[in-house]
Amino acid sequence: MAAAGAASATPGPTVCVLVLGMAGSGKTALVQRLAAHLHSQRAAPYIINLDPAVHELPFPANIDIRDTVKYKEVMKQYGLGPNGGIVTSLNLFATRFDQVMKFIEKRQTASQYVLIDTPGQIEVFTWSASGTIITEALASSFPSVVVYVMDTSRSTSPVTFMSNMLYACSILYKTKLPFIVAMNKTDIIDHSFAVEWMQDFEAFQDALSQEATYVSNLTRSMSLVLDEFYNSLKVVGVSAVQGTGLDEFFEQVAKAVDEYEREYRPEYERLRKKRGRMQSQQQQEQLERLQRDMGPLAVESSSAVSGSMAESSLGSSALILTRGALEEEEEQEEAQESDTDDIDHEVTEESHEEPAFRSFLQEAKLRYPARNSH
Repeated sequence: MAAAGAASATPGPTVCVLVLGMAGSGKTALVQRLAAHLHSQRAAPYIINLDPAVHELPFPANIDIRDTVKYKEVMKQYGLGPNGGIVTSLNLFATRFDQVMKFIEKRQTASQYVLIDTPGQIEVFTWSASGTIITEALASSFPSVVVYVMDTSRSTSPVTFMSNMLYACSILYKTKLPFIVAMNKTDIIDHSFAVEWMQDFEAFQDALSQEATYVSNLTRSMSLVLDEFYNSLKVVGVSAVQGTGLDEFFEQVAKAVDEYEREYRPEYERLRKKRGRMQSQQQQEQLERLQRDMGPLAVESSSAVSGSMAESSLGSSALILTRGALEEEEEQEEAQESDTDDIDHEVTEESHEEPAFRSFLQEAKLRYPARNSH
C-alpha cells in the first residue's frame, strides 16, 4: 500500500514531521529513508536539518542550520562544550524561525510533508526555550507531528526501555503535539517484545524479576505510572536500513494528523485569536530567556521585537536568512550586496534546495569584537 496521502490525487494539508530521539537512535537515517520513500511515491518532501554538529547529511536539505550558524564558532565565541554549543546554536536559529516558516509556506503547495531532522541533544525540546519556539511556530500554521525514534536493539533491557519511555513521555507533555514512537532497527531485533511490555504489565514485571536493584524497583513503579501513557501512544516498528514499516508509519502519521485537527488545532486557533500584543510580549520573554542562556555576548544591545520577530539590533538575533523565491525588490537589493556576500547561492536542481543562509557569525564578528580581544 502506498504511503497514506503521499501519492493521492488530492493531497491534504502540509504536515510537519519533527523527528526527535537520542543520539545514535537512527533519526537521520530514518529521515533519509522517509525522503526516499516519498520520492518514490512522487511526493517529494521539504527537508530541514536542525543539527548544527552533523558532519555529513545523507539527504539534500532544503534548509540547513549549518549554513546559518557555525557550531564550532559558537563553542569558541561562548566558551562552551559540544552540548552547550549545539543548544546555543539552536537558540540562535530559533530567534529567526519565522523566516523558516515563510519558506515552508511558499512550498506548501509543492510538498505535502516537511521532514525535520534534529540533534541528539533532546534537551533542546524538553527544557530549552528554542524548542518551544520551533514547535509552537510549526503547530500554529500546519498540522504537526512529533516522532520519537527509539533504538529497539538497545532497549531490550527493561530498565533501558523504561528510560526511553520516560524521555518520550517528557517530550510528549512538553511539545503538546500528536506523538508517535518509531521503534527503529527492527532489522536487528523485532519490536514485538517492546509492544508486549507496553500492553501487558505482567510481562514487563517478569522481565524485571531478573534484576533486584533499586533501579528495577523504581522501574516497576514507573511502569504503573506510564500505563495511561501507553494506552494512547501510537507505536510503529521501522527499519531505516531496510525500509520496512514505512507504510504503517505513514498510516500512523495520518491518524496523528486527524488527532491534531480534532484536538490540537482548535486550541491553536484560540491562541491565535489572542495574539497581537500578548504574542509580542511572549516572544520578547522567550528571546530574553534565550539571551540569558547565551550570556553577555548575546546582549550587546536591546530592542523591542515585533510580533513577527522582525529585525532587531540584538547582536545574536540579527540573523539574516536568504530565501529561494525572493521578491523583485529583494532580488535587486541582493544584487547590490553581491560584492560583499560570500554565500554559495548554488541551487541543486534535483533536490530543489533553498539557497544557503548567510552566515550569522561572520556578520556578528564584524559588528561585535570577540570577548577575548578586550
